[in-house]
Amino acid sequence: MDTRLGLRENWKQFSLLVLVSAFVGGMIGLERSIFPEYAQKVFGIESKTAILSFITAFGITKALTNYFTGRLANAIGRKNLLVIGWLFAIPVPFILMNANGWNWVIVANLLLGINQGLTWSSTVVMKIDLVGEKNRGLAMGLNEFAGYFAIGIVAFLSGYVADRYGITPYPFYIGIVISIIGFLLSLFFINDTSKFVALESKDDNSTELKNIFWETTLKDKTLSSVSQAGLVNNLNDGMIWGLLPIILLQANYDSQNIGIITAIYPTVWGLGQLFTGRMSDIYSKKAMLFWGMLLQGFAILILPFITESYIMLIALTFALGIGTALVYPTFLSTIAAATSPAQRAESIGTFRLWRDLGYAIGAIVSGIIADLFGVSMAILSIGAITIVSAMVIKFRMPELKTIKNN
Repeated sequence: MDTRLGLRENWKQFSLLVLVSAFVGGMIGLERSIFPEYAQKVFGIESKTAILSFITAFGITKALTNYFTGRLANAIGRKNLLVIGWLFAIPVPFILMNANGWNWVIVANLLLGINQGLTWSSTVVMKIDLVGEKNRGLAMGLNEFAGYFAIGIVAFLSGYVADRYGITPYPFYIGIVISIIGFLLSLFFINDTSKFVALESKDDNSTELKNIFWETTLKDKTLSSVSQAGLVNNLNDGMIWGLLPIILLQANYDSQNIGIITAIYPTVWGLGQLFTGRMSDIYSKKAMLFWGMLLQGFAILILPFITESYIMLIALTFALGIGTALVYPTFLSTIAAATSPAQRAESIGTFRLWRDLGYAIGAIVSGIIADLFGVSMAILSIGAITIVSAMVIKFRMPELKTIKNN
């Protein structure tokens, strides 16, 4: 069979990868709404820094795994990394439901970080391999939609199950189903995409980077601007993940309502990418990144002042989801557009290293500030950092040419 680039030409394999991405996201959604209550009720942990330590462990592990996934993708194959990633997910729900100390929770999140780094990075790169340059944004929009919509759905389900049946073990049964199905799909139905990389490389005339890590991190104005924005995006997401349920608990919301509110943000984030991914193929990537980061920053700054209003919380988390939807697929399509096919996986891996270190940095910074000065001050600080990141995009990142679709 002929190897041809394109979304339409490879829709069956692409659709399977989108489905796998949904299962990948579902593993994070398992923890999204219930973990602060889980920490308090099961282990008696009240310190914000201690509670957020699970996000720190997850973020650092996922970030480092992202980087090595990018470097290993060409060496051992995208599919192999994907399958190996699912093997790390299967023990996670069993550890969480049987943990007799907080250190076991940290171990589970170390495994989850490896799982997410290997599986999410692999599915991202494989979709980009399949579609070619004209539909990269659409491909990333569909990928991130599937992952983050699943986070929202599973966050709601785990909150609902916890409210009805208790914080443990029943919510974690969802994770057992997700991890096993994700593993079986990846093992038996996903094909490697290395032949598509070879095909695209034949016609590629872009200049290769001398040092992919340093160019993506600091030197290249496009790549490094995207990398810092990715770090800040996940920095504020790590804060939302850890502190939003805490302030909702403090405002006397029950598990079901916390599940609803915390689910809206990733659900809108996921659904929005169905549109924003395609937009990044057509409109200015720089403008989308700037306005998305700015909207996130202002939404976070307002958050501490409206916690008593359920309707306002829903509206604000909706706005935060829109802001994140504008930037998330655009990050990846920009990196892909600014690098050669041969170096794409490693550059994306470097970007995802810095982006997902944001989880750990956000958890550490917001946890320390929350313990010292209160939750509201932590949220305001992260909001201000997000606005500064938008300004970096505005004044440092050059415009990229848009690929016209025929």
